[in-house]
Amino acid sequence: MGDRPGLQGDLVKGTLDVMILKSLSRGPLHGYAIAESIRSASDDVLRVEEGALYPALHRLELRGLLSAEWGVSDNNRRARFYRLTAPGRRYLAQATLSWNRLSGAVSRVLA
Repeated sequence: MGDRPGLQGDLVKGTLDVMILKSLSRGPLHGYAIAESIRSASDDVLRVEEGALYPALHRLELRGLLSAEWGVSDNNRRARFYRLTAPGRRYLAQATLSWNRLSGAVSRVLA
């Protein structure tokens, strides 16, 4: 872990999945746009690498939490666009409650 608290690789298990789903709750996005959404929303603290993002997207698609279809990106390139499904919305709502409970507990311990 090193001497720096808050290293990027130290996310709680499942956090990436929830951040992806949250990004998609605003509408369909391709992979690069999902990574940029997470980076931007975290004020440049969190950067999702392709090696973590695409396996997570595939896993979420297999679980039925998102769907995907091919389209054309803003820069006229073929890209796979991901969309949150109804089960994905339900999972996101439950996971958000759980995360808020966990982060609140950690904050109380650190206070």
